[in-house]
Amino acid sequence: MAALAWLLIPLFAVVGAAIWGSWVQRNKTIGDVAELAGYARFRDAMERAHPTAPASAPFHPASEPAPAES
Repeated sequence: MAALAWLLIPLFAVVGAAIWGSWVQRNKTIGDVAELAGYARFRDAMERAHPTAPASAPFHPASEPAPAES
C-alpha cells in the first residue's frame, strides 16, 4: 500500500503540470484589443494642443523661506 502512495505522488505531479501547461498556453490576446484602444485614446489626448504659458511669463517656483538668523 505504501508503494501505491509513492506512485500517486508523481501521478498528481503530472496531472498538475498538465493543468498548469494548458493554463499557460491559453489565448491571452482577448484583452489586448481593448488595452490598445485605450492606449491610443491616451496617446491622442496627450498629443492634443494644450494651452501653454506665454513666453513673457516664465515659470517661477514657490519662493524659498528666508534663512533663520541665529
